[in-house]
Amino acid sequence: MTENKNNNISTPSPSERVGVRQLRFATKAIHAGQHPDPTTGAVMTPIYQTSTYWQKTPGDNKGYEYSRGTNPTRKALEDCMAALENCKYGLAFSSGMGATDAVMKTLKPGDEVITGNDLYGGSYRIFTKVFANYGIKFHFIDLTNPENISAFINENTKMVWLETPTNPMMQIVDIESVAAITKSNSLTLVVDNTFASPYLQNPVDLGADLVMHSVTKYIAGHSDVVMGALLTNNEALYKQLWFMYNACGATPGPQDSFLVLRGIKTLHLRMMAHCENGEKVAAFLRNHPKIEKIYWPGFIDHPNHEVAKKQMRGFGGMISIVLKDADLAETFRISGSFKVFTLAESLGGVESLINHPASMTHGSIPKEEREKVGVVDNLLRLSVGVEDIEDLIDDLRQALA
Repeated sequence: MTENKNNNISTPSPSERVGVRQLRFATKAIHAGQHPDPTTGAVMTPIYQTSTYWQKTPGDNKGYEYSRGTNPTRKALEDCMAALENCKYGLAFSSGMGATDAVMKTLKPGDEVITGNDLYGGSYRIFTKVFANYGIKFHFIDLTNPENISAFINENTKMVWLETPTNPMMQIVDIESVAAITKSNSLTLVVDNTFASPYLQNPVDLGADLVMHSVTKYIAGHSDVVMGALLTNNEALYKQLWFMYNACGATPGPQDSFLVLRGIKTLHLRMMAHCENGEKVAAFLRNHPKIEKIYWPGFIDHPNHEVAKKQMRGFGGMISIVLKDADLAETFRISGSFKVFTLAESLGGVESLINHPASMTHGSIPKEEREKVGVVDNLLRLSVGVEDIEDLIDDLRQALA
């Protein structure tokens, strides 16, 4: 609530007037956590480019002390992202890996984590190369069948970490079924929701304790910000994570927070376009003679397609393909032949990207481990953007030719 100094009337934001939990997705994306600036009435949240804040007397402040701990621009973003995931609490981090790092720091030596066998390479790297050195044990298993989890649960198990859809094999994990197992065993369930975005999937509604996003991807949506986020309804977990967030300092600045707030306002529009283009690209590639396999959860024969239908509101714009009879040199030639798609790491921006996981995003995973789940040398991952679909199809046609 803000106050108009000229006529002494209050100017509540739409989320205050209606109640943020009553608002639908697009309205929350545009308004949640954001209020007219109390000084000027500015509709857009200002960039509070400050490191510190005035205090009337020690401890008597306006809710802000030092910008590592909290900043008004970042707080608006955190509240907005929390609302999109139907959560009470949100924390923004300087990267998705910063968010992952904070979660792992809630564990202690001897604890065990069950996670998927198809996982973003950066997550695999921080688990095996950083936190394994501090005595945390990780089990990489097939989570597409939740029953596999029970065999790995013991007195030291503290957490299940999953992606769905997974990166890059597009595996679908039944969040609700996994949550039933974690709750009955008092385990924390963390879901990396990056590929789906809050528009397509809300893991906390399905029983997850914590949602992680690489905000860099669909939420920001314009390939101009690196950021991560954690969202939860668990107050005790939020306080534990906030301590790590403040104490360790992997927090983003106000400029990046402003850019993400701006990007979020079109998240629903962008995701509709990503889904529409993704479906058309997948249909084009499905029967292409140069494609040996295609992974996209919208196909009825995709493993766990019915689960995807149940827990997602669309199938997204991420597609992985295996090139037929292509060695590494041919795969590199094709991946470098695109004119509209850009060969680059990352995903989720308005522009279409193509990626070679084995040498790029998943290069930190040993070859024998990544090939067990299908991340072979002739696999390419597509992030289908929002360009004109005819141009994307023409580009795929010429590159594959």
